[in-house]
Amino acid sequence: MITLKEIKNIIFNNSTLELSLEERKKIEDSYNFLLSFSKDKVIYGINTGFGPMAQYRICDEDLNALQYNIIRSHSTGAGKDLEELYVRAAMLARYKTFTLGKSGVHIDLVNQLKEFINKGIYPSIPEHGSVGASGDLVQLSHLALALIGEGNVYYKGQKRLAKEVLQELGLSPLKLYLRDGLSAVNGTAFMTGIGLVNLIYAKRLTSWSVIFSVLMNEIASSYDDFFAKELNEVKLHFGQRRIAELMRQTAKDSKSMLKRQEQLYNQKHQEMFFGNEKKVQPYYSLRCVPQILGPVLDELVDCEKVLINEINSVDDNPIVDKDSKNVYHGGNFHGDYISFEMDKLKIAITKMTMLSERQLNYLLHDRINGILPPFVNLGTLGLNYGLQASQFTATSTTAESQTLSNPMYVHSIPNNNDNQDIVSMGTNSALLARKIIDNAYQVFAIQSLALVQAVEYLKIQDKLSSITLQFYKDIRNLVPIFIEDTPKYEEIEKVIDFLRTKEEKIKLY
Repeated sequence: MITLKEIKNIIFNNSTLELSLEERKKIEDSYNFLLSFSKDKVIYGINTGFGPMAQYRICDEDLNALQYNIIRSHSTGAGKDLEELYVRAAMLARYKTFTLGKSGVHIDLVNQLKEFINKGIYPSIPEHGSVGASGDLVQLSHLALALIGEGNVYYKGQKRLAKEVLQELGLSPLKLYLRDGLSAVNGTAFMTGIGLVNLIYAKRLTSWSVIFSVLMNEIASSYDDFFAKELNEVKLHFGQRRIAELMRQTAKDSKSMLKRQEQLYNQKHQEMFFGNEKKVQPYYSLRCVPQILGPVLDELVDCEKVLINEINSVDDNPIVDKDSKNVYHGGNFHGDYISFEMDKLKIAITKMTMLSERQLNYLLHDRINGILPPFVNLGTLGLNYGLQASQFTATSTTAESQTLSNPMYVHSIPNNNDNQDIVSMGTNSALLARKIIDNAYQVFAIQSLALVQAVEYLKIQDKLSSITLQFYKDIRNLVPIFIEDTPKYEEIEKVIDFLRTKEEKIKLY
Protein backbone atom coordinates (compact mmCIF):
# COMPACT_ATOMS: atom_id res chain seq x y z
CA MET A 1 0.00 0.00 0.00
CA ILE A 2 1.23 3.44 -0.87
CA THR A 3 0.84 5.90 2.01
CA LEU A 4 -0.09 9.57 2.00
CA LYS A 5 3.47 10.46 3.01
CA GLU A 6 4.85 8.57 -0.01
CA ILE A 7 2.22 10.12 -2.27
CA LYS A 8 3.13 13.59 -1.03
CA ASN A 9 6.83 12.97 -1.73
CA ILE A 10 6.09 11.87 -5.29
CA ILE A 11 3.59 14.63 -6.07
CA PHE A 12 5.16 17.60 -4.28
CA ASN A 13 8.82 16.65 -4.00
CA ASN A 14 9.17 14.86 -7.36
CA SER A 15 10.60 11.67 -5.90
CA THR A 16 11.01 9.05 -8.63
CA LEU A 17 9.14 5.82 -9.17
CA GLU A 18 10.76 2.42 -9.49
CA LEU A 19 8.87 -0.62 -10.69
CA SER A 20 9.68 -3.55 -8.41
CA LEU A 21 10.35 -7.04 -9.74
CA GLU A 22 7.21 -8.26 -7.98
CA GLU A 23 5.08 -5.56 -9.61
CA ARG A 24 6.61 -6.28 -13.02
CA LYS A 25 5.81 -9.97 -12.67
CA LYS A 26 2.20 -9.27 -11.67
CA ILE A 27 1.74 -7.01 -14.70
CA GLU A 28 3.33 -9.44 -17.15
CA ASP A 29 1.46 -12.44 -15.73
CA SER A 30 -1.84 -10.57 -15.98
CA TYR A 31 -1.20 -9.60 -19.59
CA ASN A 32 -0.07 -13.08 -20.62
CA PHE A 33 -3.10 -14.67 -18.96
CA LEU A 34 -5.48 -12.27 -20.71
CA LEU A 35 -3.76 -12.81 -24.05
CA SER A 36 -4.32 -16.55 -23.74
CA PHE A 37 -7.76 -16.39 -22.10
CA SER A 38 -9.29 -13.96 -24.59
CA LYS A 39 -8.92 -16.24 -27.60
CA ASP A 40 -12.31 -17.33 -28.96
CA LYS A 41 -14.18 -15.44 -26.21
CA VAL A 42 -16.28 -12.29 -26.16
CA ILE A 43 -14.65 -9.86 -23.72
CA TYR A 44 -15.70 -6.25 -23.38
CA GLY A 45 -13.24 -3.76 -24.78
CA ILE A 46 -11.01 -6.37 -26.40
CA ASN A 47 -13.21 -7.60 -29.22
CA THR A 48 -16.33 -5.50 -28.63
CA GLY A 49 -17.17 -1.85 -28.95
CA PHE A 50 -17.26 0.44 -25.93
CA GLY A 51 -20.19 1.59 -23.81
CA PRO A 52 -23.52 1.10 -25.63
CA MET A 53 -21.47 -0.08 -28.62
CA ALA A 54 -20.51 -3.20 -26.66
CA GLN A 55 -23.18 -5.14 -28.56
CA TYR A 56 -21.04 -4.92 -31.69
CA ARG A 57 -18.33 -7.50 -32.29
CA ILE A 58 -15.03 -6.20 -33.68
CA CYS A 59 -13.23 -8.05 -36.46
CA ASP A 60 -9.82 -9.51 -35.64
CA GLU A 61 -8.03 -7.23 -38.09
CA ASP A 62 -9.49 -4.14 -36.34
CA LEU A 63 -8.70 -5.08 -32.75
CA ASN A 64 -5.58 -2.95 -32.50
CA ALA A 65 -7.24 0.05 -34.14
CA LEU A 66 -10.03 -0.25 -31.56
CA GLN A 67 -7.60 0.58 -28.74
CA TYR A 68 -6.36 3.71 -30.51
CA ASN A 69 -9.89 4.77 -31.46
CA ILE A 70 -11.14 4.95 -27.87
CA ILE A 71 -8.28 7.29 -26.95
CA ARG A 72 -8.69 9.57 -29.94
CA SER A 73 -12.48 9.63 -29.93
CA HIS A 74 -12.70 10.43 -26.22
CA SER A 75 -10.14 13.26 -26.22
CA THR A 76 -12.94 15.82 -26.09
CA GLY A 77 -12.17 17.85 -22.96
CA ALA A 78 -12.81 21.55 -22.67
CA GLY A 79 -11.83 24.41 -20.42
CA LYS A 80 -8.53 25.36 -18.83
CA ASP A 81 -5.72 22.83 -18.60
CA LEU A 82 -5.23 21.29 -15.16
CA GLU A 83 -2.14 22.42 -13.28
CA GLU A 84 0.86 20.13 -13.44
CA LEU A 85 0.57 19.17 -9.76
CA TYR A 86 -2.88 17.64 -10.26
CA VAL A 87 -1.86 15.89 -13.50
CA ARG A 88 1.13 14.35 -11.74
CA ALA A 89 -1.15 13.10 -8.98
CA ALA A 90 -3.56 11.61 -11.52
CA MET A 91 -0.76 9.84 -13.38
CA LEU A 92 0.43 8.36 -10.10
CA ALA A 93 -3.08 7.06 -9.37
CA ARG A 94 -3.31 5.41 -12.80
CA TYR A 95 0.16 3.92 -12.43
CA LYS A 96 -0.66 2.41 -9.03
CA THR A 97 -3.75 0.65 -10.41
CA PHE A 98 -1.68 -1.01 -13.14
CA THR A 99 1.00 -2.20 -10.70
CA LEU A 100 -1.62 -4.35 -8.95
CA GLY A 101 -1.67 -6.68 -11.95
CA LYS A 102 -5.43 -6.93 -12.42
CA SER A 103 -5.83 -4.89 -15.60
CA GLY A 104 -4.24 -7.08 -18.25
CA VAL A 105 -2.12 -4.24 -19.62
CA HIS A 106 1.20 -4.57 -21.41
CA ILE A 107 4.28 -3.65 -19.37
CA ASP A 108 5.09 -0.96 -21.93
CA LEU A 109 2.06 1.08 -20.85
CA VAL A 110 3.19 1.05 -17.23
CA ASN A 111 6.78 1.93 -18.17
CA GLN A 112 5.62 4.83 -20.33
CA LEU A 113 3.56 6.22 -17.46
CA LYS A 114 6.56 5.84 -15.15
CA GLU A 115 8.81 7.70 -17.60
CA PHE A 116 6.34 10.56 -17.88
CA ILE A 117 6.15 10.90 -14.08
CA ASN A 118 9.90 10.62 -13.49
CA LYS A 119 10.87 12.98 -16.32
CA GLY A 120 8.23 15.61 -15.51
CA ILE A 121 6.20 15.28 -18.71
CA TYR A 122 2.65 16.45 -18.04
CA PRO A 123 -0.06 15.84 -20.64
CA SER A 124 -2.29 18.78 -21.50
CA ILE A 125 -5.59 17.83 -19.89
CA PRO A 126 -8.67 20.10 -19.81
CA GLU A 127 -10.69 20.41 -16.62
CA HIS A 128 -14.08 19.51 -18.04
CA GLY A 129 -15.26 16.23 -19.47
CA SER A 130 -15.75 13.62 -16.79
CA VAL A 131 -19.09 12.47 -15.38
CA GLY A 132 -17.24 10.15 -13.02
CA ALA A 133 -18.62 6.87 -14.35
CA SER A 134 -16.54 4.65 -16.52
CA GLY A 135 -14.30 6.83 -14.45
CA ASP A 136 -12.58 9.85 -15.95
CA LEU A 137 -12.84 8.77 -19.57
CA VAL A 138 -12.23 12.14 -21.17
CA GLN A 139 -9.38 13.37 -18.99
CA LEU A 140 -7.67 9.98 -19.07
CA SER A 141 -8.00 9.93 -22.85
CA HIS A 142 -6.01 13.15 -23.02
CA LEU A 143 -3.40 11.49 -20.80
CA ALA A 144 -3.29 8.41 -23.02
CA LEU A 145 -3.13 10.61 -26.12
CA ALA A 146 0.18 12.01 -24.91
CA LEU A 147 1.49 8.53 -24.11
CA ILE A 148 1.01 7.49 -27.75
CA GLY A 149 2.82 10.64 -28.91
CA GLU A 150 -0.20 12.73 -29.87
CA GLY A 151 -1.72 15.89 -28.44
CA ASN A 152 0.20 18.32 -26.21
CA VAL A 153 2.25 18.12 -23.05
CA TYR A 154 3.85 20.52 -20.60
CA TYR A 155 7.57 20.06 -20.20
CA LYS A 156 9.72 22.40 -18.15
CA GLY A 157 6.83 24.85 -18.02
CA GLN A 158 6.33 24.99 -21.80
CA LYS A 159 3.32 23.62 -23.67
CA ARG A 160 4.61 21.62 -26.62
CA LEU A 161 3.66 18.83 -29.00
CA ALA A 162 3.96 15.47 -27.28
CA LYS A 163 5.79 13.87 -30.20
CA GLU A 164 8.49 16.58 -30.08
CA VAL A 165 9.13 16.13 -26.36
CA LEU A 166 9.24 12.35 -26.69
CA GLN A 167 11.74 12.62 -29.52
CA GLU A 168 13.85 15.10 -27.56
CA LEU A 169 14.02 12.72 -24.58
CA GLY A 170 14.64 9.61 -26.63
CA LEU A 171 11.24 8.09 -25.86
CA SER A 172 9.09 6.27 -28.40
CA PRO A 173 5.32 6.77 -28.67
CA LEU A 174 3.54 4.02 -26.80
CA LYS A 175 2.44 1.05 -28.91
CA LEU A 176 -0.88 -0.32 -27.69
CA TYR A 177 -1.63 -4.00 -27.13
CA LEU A 178 -4.75 -6.10 -26.43
CA ARG A 179 -6.78 -3.75 -24.15
CA ASP A 180 -4.24 -1.00 -23.34
CA GLY A 181 -6.41 1.77 -24.78
CA LEU A 182 -9.41 0.86 -22.66
CA SER A 183 -7.32 0.36 -19.52
CA ALA A 184 -5.59 3.69 -19.97
CA VAL A 185 -8.86 5.66 -20.02
CA ASN A 186 -11.12 3.63 -17.73
CA GLY A 187 -10.78 4.51 -14.04
CA THR A 188 -11.00 7.07 -11.25
CA ALA A 189 -7.44 8.37 -11.49
CA PHE A 190 -8.23 12.02 -12.05
CA MET A 191 -10.78 12.49 -9.32
CA THR A 192 -8.48 10.51 -7.00
CA GLY A 193 -5.39 12.52 -7.92
CA ILE A 194 -7.16 15.85 -7.50
CA GLY A 195 -8.67 14.57 -4.26
CA LEU A 196 -5.25 13.67 -2.84
CA VAL A 197 -3.86 17.12 -3.57
CA ASN A 198 -7.00 18.64 -2.06
CA LEU A 199 -6.53 16.58 1.09
CA ILE A 200 -2.91 17.65 1.54
CA TYR A 201 -3.80 21.32 1.16
CA ALA A 202 -6.87 20.91 3.40
CA LYS A 203 -4.79 19.41 6.20
CA ARG A 204 -2.41 22.36 5.96
CA LEU A 205 -5.33 24.78 6.15
CA THR A 206 -6.68 23.07 9.26
CA SER A 207 -3.31 23.30 10.96
CA TRP A 208 -3.27 27.05 10.25
CA SER A 209 -6.82 27.41 11.54
CA VAL A 210 -5.77 25.97 14.91
CA ILE A 211 -2.86 28.42 15.13
CA PHE A 212 -5.02 31.35 14.03
CA SER A 213 -7.68 30.45 16.59
CA VAL A 214 -5.16 30.36 19.43
CA LEU A 215 -3.76 33.72 18.34
CA MET A 216 -7.29 35.14 18.14
CA ASN A 217 -7.85 34.21 21.76
CA GLU A 218 -4.46 35.61 22.76
CA ILE A 219 -5.41 38.91 21.14
CA ALA A 220 -8.78 38.87 22.95
CA SER A 221 -7.19 37.77 26.27
CA SER A 222 -9.80 35.04 26.45
CA TYR A 223 -10.22 32.60 29.31
CA ASP A 224 -8.50 29.39 28.28
CA ASP A 225 -10.92 26.86 29.75
CA PHE A 226 -12.84 26.45 26.46
CA PHE A 227 -10.10 24.09 25.28
CA ALA A 228 -9.60 22.40 28.67
CA LYS A 229 -9.32 18.62 28.61
CA GLU A 230 -12.05 18.22 31.22
CA LEU A 231 -14.55 20.19 29.16
CA ASN A 232 -13.83 18.56 25.81
CA GLU A 233 -13.46 14.97 27.03
CA VAL A 234 -17.13 14.87 27.98
CA LYS A 235 -17.87 14.94 24.25
CA LEU A 236 -16.91 11.64 22.65
CA HIS A 237 -15.87 12.89 19.20
CA PHE A 238 -12.24 12.35 18.22
CA GLY A 239 -12.07 15.58 16.24
CA GLN A 240 -13.21 17.87 19.03
CA ARG A 241 -10.93 16.21 21.58
CA ARG A 242 -7.94 16.40 19.26
CA ILE A 243 -8.50 20.04 18.27
CA ALA A 244 -8.74 21.01 21.93
CA GLU A 245 -5.54 19.08 22.61
CA LEU A 246 -3.78 20.83 19.71
CA MET A 247 -4.91 24.22 20.99
CA ARG A 248 -3.55 23.40 24.45
CA GLN A 249 -0.23 22.38 22.90
CA THR A 250 -0.10 25.53 20.76
CA ALA A 251 -0.94 27.80 23.70
CA LYS A 252 1.12 26.04 26.37
CA ASP A 253 3.67 28.84 26.78
CA SER A 254 1.30 31.74 26.08
CA LYS A 255 1.15 34.54 28.64
CA SER A 256 -1.77 36.33 27.01
CA MET A 257 -4.72 34.12 27.89
CA LEU A 258 -6.51 34.28 31.24
CA LYS A 259 -7.26 31.66 33.89
CA ARG A 260 -10.90 31.73 34.92
CA GLN A 261 -10.08 30.43 38.38
CA GLU A 262 -7.74 33.33 39.04
CA GLN A 263 -9.91 36.06 37.56
CA LEU A 264 -13.48 35.07 38.39
CA TYR A 265 -13.41 32.31 40.98
CA ASN A 266 -10.70 33.22 43.45
CA GLN A 267 -11.68 36.82 44.13
CA LYS A 268 -14.83 38.71 45.02
CA HIS A 269 -16.68 40.78 42.44
CA GLN A 270 -19.09 43.57 43.37
CA GLU A 271 -19.57 45.11 39.96
CA MET A 272 -22.88 44.70 38.11
CA PHE A 273 -21.35 45.11 34.65
CA PHE A 274 -18.00 43.59 33.73
CA GLY A 275 -17.19 45.82 30.77
CA ASN A 276 -16.64 44.92 27.13
CA GLU A 277 -12.90 44.39 27.08
CA LYS A 278 -12.81 41.05 28.90
CA LYS A 279 -15.95 39.06 28.27
CA VAL A 280 -17.09 36.37 30.69
CA GLN A 281 -17.52 34.24 27.57
CA PRO A 282 -16.12 35.32 24.18
CA TYR A 283 -17.96 35.09 20.86
CA TYR A 284 -18.54 31.65 19.37
CA SER A 285 -15.90 32.13 16.68
CA LEU A 286 -13.32 32.26 19.46
CA ARG A 287 -14.85 29.95 22.10
CA CYS A 288 -16.35 27.13 20.01
CA VAL A 289 -13.30 26.32 17.92
CA PRO A 290 -12.99 22.67 19.13
CA GLN A 291 -16.65 22.09 18.30
CA ILE A 292 -16.34 23.77 14.88
CA LEU A 293 -12.98 22.39 13.74
CA GLY A 294 -13.61 18.99 15.34
CA PRO A 295 -15.98 17.78 12.58
CA VAL A 296 -13.58 19.20 10.00
CA LEU A 297 -10.78 17.09 11.42
CA ASP A 298 -13.01 14.01 11.54
CA GLU A 299 -13.80 14.53 7.86
CA LEU A 300 -10.09 14.79 7.00
CA VAL A 301 -9.50 11.44 8.69
CA ASP A 302 -12.38 9.86 6.74
CA CYS A 303 -11.27 11.51 3.51
CA GLU A 304 -7.73 10.20 3.84
CA LYS A 305 -9.01 6.67 4.45
CA VAL A 306 -11.20 6.76 1.32
CA LEU A 307 -8.51 8.25 -0.92
CA ILE A 308 -5.80 5.88 0.23
CA ASN A 309 -8.16 2.95 -0.29
CA GLU A 310 -8.98 4.20 -3.80
CA ILE A 311 -5.41 4.77 -4.99
CA ASN A 312 -4.48 1.29 -3.76
CA SER A 313 -7.47 -0.28 -5.55
CA VAL A 314 -8.13 -1.66 -9.01
CA ASP A 315 -10.55 0.83 -10.51
CA ASP A 316 -11.06 -0.23 -14.12
CA ASN A 317 -13.29 -2.67 -16.00
CA PRO A 318 -13.17 -5.55 -16.67
CA ILE A 319 -10.96 -7.02 -13.95
CA VAL A 320 -8.47 -9.66 -15.05
CA ASP A 321 -7.96 -12.29 -12.33
CA LYS A 322 -5.23 -14.75 -13.19
CA ASP A 323 -5.68 -16.71 -9.97
CA SER A 324 -9.32 -17.62 -10.62
CA LYS A 325 -8.64 -17.77 -14.37
CA ASN A 326 -11.48 -15.43 -15.18
CA VAL A 327 -12.33 -11.94 -16.39
CA TYR A 328 -15.01 -10.11 -14.38
CA HIS A 329 -17.23 -7.33 -15.74
CA GLY A 330 -18.57 -4.73 -13.35
CA GLY A 331 -18.28 -1.11 -12.31
CA ASN A 332 -15.09 -0.47 -10.31
CA PHE A 333 -14.65 2.70 -12.37
CA HIS A 334 -17.65 4.31 -10.66
CA GLY A 335 -16.45 7.28 -8.64
CA ASP A 336 -19.07 7.46 -5.90
CA TYR A 337 -16.64 7.06 -3.04
CA ILE A 338 -14.55 9.99 -4.24
CA SER A 339 -17.56 12.10 -5.18
CA PHE A 340 -19.22 11.69 -1.80
CA GLU A 341 -15.97 12.37 0.06
CA MET A 342 -15.11 15.46 -1.99
CA ASP A 343 -18.57 16.85 -1.30
CA LYS A 344 -18.01 16.35 2.41
CA LEU A 345 -14.56 17.93 2.14
CA LYS A 346 -16.10 20.92 0.33
CA ILE A 347 -18.52 21.48 3.19
CA ALA A 348 -15.81 21.07 5.83
CA ILE A 349 -13.45 23.56 4.21
CA THR A 350 -16.25 26.05 3.61
CA LYS A 351 -17.21 25.88 7.29
CA MET A 352 -13.57 26.48 8.21
CA THR A 353 -13.50 29.43 5.80
CA MET A 354 -16.62 30.80 7.47
CA LEU A 355 -14.86 30.53 10.83
CA SER A 356 -11.90 32.47 9.42
CA GLU A 357 -14.18 35.14 7.97
CA ARG A 358 -16.01 35.55 11.31
CA GLN A 359 -12.71 35.76 13.20
CA LEU A 360 -11.57 38.37 10.71
CA ASN A 361 -14.77 40.33 11.29
CA TYR A 362 -14.09 40.24 15.04
CA LEU A 363 -10.66 41.78 14.47
CA LEU A 364 -11.95 44.47 12.13
CA HIS A 365 -15.11 45.44 14.05
CA ASP A 366 -14.08 47.75 16.88
CA ARG A 367 -17.53 47.72 18.51
CA ILE A 368 -17.34 43.93 18.79
CA ASN A 369 -13.76 43.47 19.97
CA GLY A 370 -13.60 46.66 22.07
CA ILE A 371 -9.80 46.72 22.02
CA LEU A 372 -8.72 47.49 18.43
CA PRO A 373 -9.20 50.45 16.09
CA PRO A 374 -11.67 49.97 13.21
CA PHE A 375 -10.23 47.64 10.52
CA VAL A 376 -7.03 47.40 12.62
CA ASN A 377 -6.15 50.75 11.09
CA LEU A 378 -2.85 51.89 12.56
CA GLY A 379 -3.00 55.25 10.75
CA THR A 380 -5.34 58.23 11.02
CA LEU A 381 -8.99 57.23 11.19
CA GLY A 382 -10.89 58.68 8.24
CA LEU A 383 -7.73 59.45 6.32
CA ASN A 384 -6.43 55.88 6.36
CA TYR A 385 -8.45 52.67 5.94
CA GLY A 386 -6.40 49.73 7.18
CA LEU A 387 -7.93 46.45 6.02
CA GLN A 388 -11.41 47.84 5.38
CA ALA A 389 -11.48 46.90 1.70
CA SER A 390 -9.67 43.60 2.24
CA GLN A 391 -12.72 42.43 4.15
CA PHE A 392 -14.80 42.78 0.97
CA THR A 393 -12.59 40.21 -0.71
CA ALA A 394 -12.76 37.80 2.21
CA THR A 395 -16.53 38.10 2.50
CA SER A 396 -17.27 37.67 -1.21
CA THR A 397 -14.87 34.72 -1.46
CA THR A 398 -16.51 33.01 1.50
CA ALA A 399 -19.93 33.53 -0.06
CA GLU A 400 -18.76 31.90 -3.29
CA SER A 401 -17.55 28.86 -1.36
CA GLN A 402 -20.90 28.59 0.42
CA THR A 403 -22.66 28.31 -2.95
CA LEU A 404 -20.07 25.89 -4.37
CA SER A 405 -20.57 23.61 -1.37
CA ASN A 406 -23.82 22.28 -2.79
CA PRO A 407 -23.31 18.56 -3.51
CA MET A 408 -22.39 17.06 -6.87
CA TYR A 409 -22.92 13.51 -5.61
CA VAL A 410 -26.69 13.76 -6.14
CA HIS A 411 -26.49 15.63 -9.46
CA SER A 412 -26.42 12.58 -11.70
CA ILE A 413 -27.54 13.14 -15.31
CA PRO A 414 -28.02 10.05 -17.52
CA ASN A 415 -25.98 10.03 -20.74
CA ASN A 416 -24.20 7.69 -23.17
CA ASN A 417 -27.50 6.41 -24.63
CA ASP A 418 -28.52 5.82 -21.01
CA ASN A 419 -25.83 3.19 -20.63
CA GLN A 420 -24.45 5.52 -17.98
CA ASP A 421 -27.87 6.07 -16.43
CA ILE A 422 -26.53 7.01 -12.99
CA VAL A 423 -23.13 8.64 -12.59
CA SER A 424 -20.97 9.98 -9.75
CA MET A 425 -19.78 13.40 -10.97
CA GLY A 426 -16.71 12.68 -8.84
CA THR A 427 -14.27 14.77 -10.85
CA ASN A 428 -16.59 17.77 -10.79
CA SER A 429 -16.85 17.41 -7.03
CA ALA A 430 -13.05 17.19 -6.69
CA LEU A 431 -12.58 20.26 -8.90
CA LEU A 432 -15.10 22.25 -6.88
CA ALA A 433 -13.34 21.18 -3.68
CA ARG A 434 -10.09 22.45 -5.19
CA LYS A 435 -11.74 25.84 -5.86
CA ILE A 436 -13.09 26.02 -2.33
CA ILE A 437 -9.65 25.22 -0.92
CA ASP A 438 -8.12 27.95 -3.09
CA ASN A 439 -10.75 30.35 -1.76
CA ALA A 440 -9.96 29.35 1.81
CA TYR A 441 -6.30 30.25 1.36
CA GLN A 442 -7.35 33.70 0.14
CA VAL A 443 -9.49 34.32 3.20
CA PHE A 444 -6.79 32.92 5.49
CA ALA A 445 -4.22 35.27 3.95
CA ILE A 446 -6.37 38.31 4.70
CA GLN A 447 -6.99 37.09 8.24
CA SER A 448 -3.21 36.68 8.60
CA LEU A 449 -2.68 40.36 7.82
CA ALA A 450 -5.32 41.35 10.35
CA LEU A 451 -3.84 39.10 13.03
CA VAL A 452 -0.35 40.56 12.83
CA GLN A 453 -1.68 44.12 12.67
CA ALA A 454 -3.67 43.45 15.83
CA VAL A 455 -0.58 42.10 17.57
CA GLU A 456 1.28 45.21 16.42
CA TYR A 457 -1.35 47.54 17.84
CA LEU A 458 -1.61 45.76 21.20
CA LYS A 459 2.18 45.26 21.55
CA ILE A 460 1.72 41.73 22.89
CA GLN A 461 4.57 40.03 21.02
CA ASP A 462 6.25 39.08 24.30
CA LYS A 463 3.05 37.44 25.57
CA LEU A 464 2.45 35.14 22.59
CA SER A 465 3.12 31.44 22.58
CA SER A 466 6.24 30.33 20.73
CA ILE A 467 4.15 28.93 17.86
CA THR A 468 1.95 32.00 17.36
CA LEU A 469 4.97 34.28 17.75
CA GLN A 470 6.75 32.40 14.97
CA PHE A 471 3.70 32.85 12.75
CA TYR A 472 3.73 36.58 13.53
CA LYS A 473 7.42 36.80 12.59
CA ASP A 474 6.91 34.80 9.38
CA ILE A 475 4.12 37.09 8.17
CA ARG A 476 6.06 40.20 9.19
CA ASN A 477 8.99 39.00 7.09
CA LEU A 478 6.64 38.97 4.12
CA VAL A 479 4.56 42.04 4.91
CA PRO A 480 6.08 44.85 6.98
CA ILE A 481 3.91 46.78 9.41
CA PHE A 482 1.70 49.17 7.45
CA ILE A 483 0.25 52.49 8.58
CA GLU A 484 -0.22 54.31 5.29
CA ASP A 485 -2.60 52.93 2.70
CA THR A 486 -0.98 50.80 0.00
CA PRO A 487 -2.31 48.25 -2.50
CA LYS A 488 -2.61 44.91 -0.75
CA TYR A 489 -3.14 42.44 -3.60
CA GLU A 490 0.53 41.54 -4.03
CA GLU A 491 1.00 41.11 -0.28
CA ILE A 492 -2.08 38.89 -0.10
CA GLU A 493 -0.59 36.70 -2.85
CA LYS A 494 2.70 36.46 -0.95
CA VAL A 495 0.89 35.28 2.17
CA ILE A 496 -1.23 32.80 0.18
CA ASP A 497 1.93 31.27 -1.24
CA PHE A 498 3.47 31.07 2.23
CA LEU A 499 0.42 29.41 3.76
CA ARG A 500 0.16 26.86 0.91
CA THR A 501 3.82 25.87 0.87
CA LYS A 502 4.85 26.04 4.53
CA GLU A 503 4.92 22.65 6.20
CA GLU A 504 2.47 22.25 9.05
CA LYS A 505 3.66 23.27 12.51
CA ILE A 506 1.06 20.97 13.98
CA LYS A 507 0.55 17.27 13.30
CA LEU A 508 -3.22 16.91 13.17
CA TYR A 509 -3.41 13.15 13.68
